[in-house]
Amino acid sequence: MKLTSKLLTTAALLLTATAAVAHPGHDHSTSGFTSGLLHPMLGLDHLLAMAAIGFWSVRQGDFMKKATPLFVVGGMILGAGLAFAGVALPGVETAIVLSVIVAGILIAAMAKLPTAVGGSLVVAFMVFHGHAHGTEMPAGAALAAYLVGFSIATLAITFAGRGLGALLQKTDNRVARGVGGALAGVGGYLMVG
Repeated sequence: MKLTSKLLTTAALLLTATAAVAHPGHDHSTSGFTSGLLHPMLGLDHLLAMAAIGFWSVRQGDFMKKATPLFVVGGMILGAGLAFAGVALPGVETAIVLSVIVAGILIAAMAKLPTAVGGSLVVAFMVFHGHAHGTEMPAGAALAAYLVGFSIATLAITFAGRGLGALLQKTDNRVARGVGGALAGVGGYLMVG
């Protein structure tokens, strides 16, 4: 009963974000920190990708498991830095949705990747997420505060995904595979929607 309660609570929290709000045109008339903190949580695609990467990381080797949060935040900051420098990346929104699909497939397949491959994949996807966040930083927001805010939110979402992954690791693998399949399906829906 305790596991079911935790799973339902986690699922409810993950589903409280509204779809497609973490995109241009949304005004967070708050401080840089608050804007950065809210931004990753207000778009379903961002929320699912970060949680899915955390979920997937639980079944990886020790180094990859420990380093994934650093890969996630590092990629986000790198992507934001590119956006702040005025470097445009092609297909940012497509890459963000693709990260949800690929993470879902990795979970469903119970794929265990070498650290160099898995880490590179995580960083590459998170560069696109970070670029979107950097591009959408509200005018007048303090850069450092914004970076700290979205880094904290990103880590929180990633660790929530890890927590769910750790809980489901104790259950039948079909449950985790089902979560992965559902994530890939939602990603596919977001891609065509």
